[in-house]
Amino acid sequence: MRQTNPLPALTQDELRVAAWAEVRELLERQLAPLGRHALTALAPRPGEHFLDIGCGGETALELARAVAPDGTVVGIDLSAAVLAYARRAAEDNERVRFIEADAQTFPFEPRSFDSAFSRFGVMFFADPTAAFINIRRSLKPNGRLAFVCWRALEENPLDHLPLRAASPHLPPKLVHDLSAPGPDAPGPFAFANPDRVRRILENAGFAEIEIAARDEPVGSGDLESMLAVCSRVGALGKILRENPELRAAALPVVRAALAAHDGPDGVRLNAATWVVTARASS
Repeated sequence: MRQTNPLPALTQDELRVAAWAEVRELLERQLAPLGRHALTALAPRPGEHFLDIGCGGETALELARAVAPDGTVVGIDLSAAVLAYARRAAEDNERVRFIEADAQTFPFEPRSFDSAFSRFGVMFFADPTAAFINIRRSLKPNGRLAFVCWRALEENPLDHLPLRAASPHLPPKLVHDLSAPGPDAPGPFAFANPDRVRRILENAGFAEIEIAARDEPVGSGDLESMLAVCSRVGALGKILRENPELRAAALPVVRAALAAHDGPDGVRLNAATWVVTARASS
C-alpha cells in the first residue's frame, strides 16, 4: 500500500487568515461602524493622500471615495492573503495601491501623506514607538493621525461574553494567557491603557493627542452569523481555531449565551474602543 505524506500543519497566522476569510463579510458588519468614528475625526478631503495601516477590510476603498477625484490611498498590511482580498476589491480603482510590508519598518517616502488611518491595525507592533516614529515621518508637517483600537477585554462583551461562556470547557491556561497578557505585549488589547497610548505617541513626535472612549453595540446579523464570527476570530476564536477539538463542547454554551442578546436586529454586543487622534509635530 502506498503511503501518503500528511499535509503540513498550518501556522497560527495561516489559521488566523483562513478563519478571517470564512467570516470576512460578517466581520465587516461589526467593524465598519467602529472604524467610521476615526474616519469622521480625520475629515478626509478631496485631493488628500492617505496611508491606511493594516488595511485588510474595506477601509482603503472608503478612504478612496472620500478623497476622490484626485486623492490617493496607500494600504499597508503584513498578510499577503489579506491583501489579495483588498486588491480584488480595489482592482478598478487606480487611486488605491497596496504594500505588503510592516508599517514599523517600511521606508515610506518622507512627508508624502496628509493623513494616516487605522482600524484595529496598530496594536500588534513589536516596537510601537518605533512604528509611530516611522509613520510620523511619512506625514506632512501637521499631518493628521486617527485610529480606533480596543479598550480592555473585560470592557468588551463583544469578545468577553463568548470567552466567558465557553471558559468552563476550555483549558484554564489558554483562557488566562488571553485574559492577562503582559502589559506591553502586542495583541488586540495592547492599547487598552490610554496613558500608554499617549506616551507612545508623544515619544514618537505627535502632538494634540486626544483619546476618546466610545461604546457602541454591534453585530454580524442573526444568532448563527454571530456564532460563526466569535468562534473563528477574537479571543475565543483564537483558542478554537488552534484547538478545534474544543469546539464541540464550547459552541452550544456560547450559542446559548448569545441567544440571550438576540433581538429584532440580531445579536448585538457592546464594543468598547478608543478613538485616538493626533497631529505630527511640525
